[in-house]
This record gives sequence, C-alpha cells and structure tokens, in this order.
Amino acid sequence: MNQTVNSNQVKQAMPHMTLAEVASAVGGIYRGDESLLSHSVTDVIIDSRLASFGCLFIPIVGERVDGHRFIPQVFDNGALCVLSEQEPADSAKPVIYVKSTVQALQNLAAWYRSQLTIPVIGISGSMGKTSAKEMVAAVLSARFNTLKTEGNFNNRIGLPLTIFKIRPEHEAAVLEMGISDFGEMTVLAKMARPDIAMITNIADCHLEFLGDRAGVYRAKSEMFDYMSHDDSPIILRADDPILGSVGSVGRHQLCFYGLNKNNPNADDKDSVLNDAFVSNVTYHGIDGTDCTLHLNGQNIAVHVPLPGTHTLYHMMAGALTGHLLGMDLSEIAEGITSVKTIPGHGHIIHTDRFTVFDDCYNANPDSMIAGLSILKETDRRRVAILGDMGELGEHEKELHRKVGVFTGDCGIDELICIGELSSSIMEGYADTPAGKKAVAEGRAVHYMSKEDFMPALGSLLKDGDAILVKASHFMGFSSIVDAIVSGE
Repeated sequence: MNQTVNSNQVKQAMPHMTLAEVASAVGGIYRGDESLLSHSVTDVIIDSRLASFGCLFIPIVGERVDGHRFIPQVFDNGALCVLSEQEPADSAKPVIYVKSTVQALQNLAAWYRSQLTIPVIGISGSMGKTSAKEMVAAVLSARFNTLKTEGNFNNRIGLPLTIFKIRPEHEAAVLEMGISDFGEMTVLAKMARPDIAMITNIADCHLEFLGDRAGVYRAKSEMFDYMSHDDSPIILRADDPILGSVGSVGRHQLCFYGLNKNNPNADDKDSVLNDAFVSNVTYHGIDGTDCTLHLNGQNIAVHVPLPGTHTLYHMMAGALTGHLLGMDLSEIAEGITSVKTIPGHGHIIHTDRFTVFDDCYNANPDSMIAGLSILKETDRRRVAILGDMGELGEHEKELHRKVGVFTGDCGIDELICIGELSSSIMEGYADTPAGKKAVAEGRAVHYMSKEDFMPALGSLLKDGDAILVKASHFMGFSSIVDAIVSGE
C-alpha cells in the first residue's frame, strides 16, 4: 500500500487484531497483499466518516444505506482493510469476505473480548441502566482507568463498537446492555462475557414483545448463561419483587442491595441480609442525598450528588461493584461524589430562568413515577411535560392512566401531556381531586403532537419553574429541552 502518512494520523495498534487474527475470528476469506496479514488494525469502525490510517471498516447494510458504497472512500482515507459481503470496485485492496458483516462484527468483538484480562461489568435492567452505568464507572474510576459505554451504544451494533474501544491502558470496563426481545441478550452476552453482571430492576417495558415482568426477567437473565466464569458475581436489587426473590443462579455469587438491612423479597425475610444498604437518609431535593452506606459489615457517610431514591440504588450497586473489585470504602465514597448525569438521563440543567430535569431519553411507567417523585420534592413551581411511552403492549392505555393518577398526588402546578397515548395520562390525572381542579383552572393541557405544543411553550412556563421533561425516545422530547434551555 503506497500511502503518505503524517504523524497525527498514526494510532496505536490494537492488540490481538492482526488481519490474520481478524480473518480467523470472523471465519472470513482474505484477499490482498499477504504481507499485510501480520499488520494490526488501529481501530474498528462502521461509520466511513471516522476512517483513519490503519483502521478496519465493517460496512453495515441498513434499511436506507448500504455501507459497502463507502468502501472506496475509507481506503482513500487510509483504511488497512475492509470486511465485505460484496466484491468491491477495487479488488486490489485488502478485503476479508464474510457472509454477514453484522455477524462478523459480533464475532470479532467476542474474539477481542476473549483476549482481555481486565474486569468487565455488564449492566442491564428495565430502567436506570445508563444512570447505573455512570455511577458504577464513577466509583471504579476512583481506582481504575475505566472505559464505559458512551451514548446509546448498548445494542447488537453499539456494544461491539464499545468493546473495541477497550485498550491496554484500561483497567476496567462498564458495558450497558439494552434489549427489547428474547434472544437479544444472548447475542450481547456472548460478546461481553461479563465478569460481574448487574440487573437494576424489572419493570413494565417492552411488554409488546416480552409479555409481562416475568418475561422481562427471563430475557434480561439470559446474560447469566454467558458470564466469564460459572461462579461470577451477580448484583441484584433486593427491593425489586422479582430480583429480590431470586434464590440461586447456578454457582454464581448473588449480591443484593436495598434501602434496608433485610431483603424484603427473600423466602426468609428476617434472616437474609443485604450486602449493601443505607441508613440515616436525608434528601436535599435536586441537590442530592446524604446517607450512611453499609457495605458487608462496614459503613461510611456518603453524599450522592444526584436527586431521588433511585440514585441511592445506583450508588449501592456501584459500591458493591467496587467492593467486589477490592476497593476500600474511602475510594468508593470518592467515586460516588464524582458522578455526573448525562443529557436525557436524569440530567439537571440550571438556567437563568428554570431548573430543568431532562429525563427524556426513554420512559416506562416506573421511570415516569420516579421522575415525578423527584419533581414532587422540589420547593418551587412544578411543571411536568409528559409524553407517550412506547412498547407497553395491550395494556398501554391503562399504564398511561396509572401515571396520571400518580401525578395527581405530586402537587404538580402545571401538567402538559403530549401525544395520543398521553391523553390517558390526562384522563387519569383528571380523575384525582388535584387533577380535576387543575383541569378546571386551565393548569392541565393536552396536545396531540409536539408540533402543536411548541408554539405555546413560552406562555405556559414561569420564571423559577422546576420542569420535568419525560417521554419515550421516539417522541423526540430533547428538542423541547433545547427550546426551554435556549429560551427560543
């Protein structure tokens, strides 16, 4: 390959990723300069715009775009090799032919993971996966150079790309694993092979595919069959009725956490103690929570800088993870205080006019209730902007109505519902005494679409408002957050 390379193009080669190893891992057929088989790739990409010298490009055939069309472009930008299901225009370039580039991507990630010796933590659950991932990563970062899933790279395409980001300097990896149907977790877990598995909770989500909460657990717990060792630890929330009642999983070590000393869902409630629990809890609204963390017989005072009871659960899960990896209490407490939120996931934004609780990346009834509970604790005018929740199956209207009834107990000053299904939130709210009064006074309004709502946004808000923005991702409520923050 005759290419001119400047110093800022050169990246460190990935270990165990020579072209010969890649071809073997994906079961592909290599065609090209045989001398390049000993060369290691510097990065694995599926986005042609990220092509750089030495990378491996894996084109994905999408619904709208076939990545194979960008093969000439990535070679022009210095790619070492590409995987391909098709014969490229320039057959002189190095190519590894495979039947499916998606399957090859996953096979390669599984191979790469098998070469790693650092602890890998796999996190799943119906809600709170991203927040838990942020907390676990914050705790571990107090001692370890920790890589974590970025953005929404938690599915069959995103997870392998995250795994490829693990490099020799990393000492731990925290991988978020998101699914919506049976069998999907098996695909993810075969790549991740977690050393520590965590399920945050089991709630009413993806019921269209999983049926009920028992189905949600069966789908999530597929992870347990593909952990790195048959006795690897599994971290579960004791206060979740399904997770807390798990008695055993093969030879795996079960670690439970909850708000109290005892596991309320264990067969013997009085004798089964949680590995982590809290006491002396003092809530400070959006300014976070103080408590005493009890961890396997030790305790320490900690400040959790994020609001809500659910963040205490994430904190305990992170603390247990750190403990399992040998961290001491002072390191764990240091990591807890350093945690930060990310946009769309319980992200608190302070502007000159408002306090915005941006939780619009996804939603189900339990996470809606959790968000409303935080809003309830604020000491200012409370505004809830709520949208449709997706994939709830045949009981979707009933579940939306349930959220509306709960809203009636939250002291909401202004309720704004947007979307067809959210009309059921409004109906449930209007059936409560507080909601009936709010509707009569014009403080509860429903819009069929975001487009109908946006022109009225400015007139509905007042200086000093605390505003919860919450809906499933397909509703696109991030644009509402942007409009509130920018004032436009």
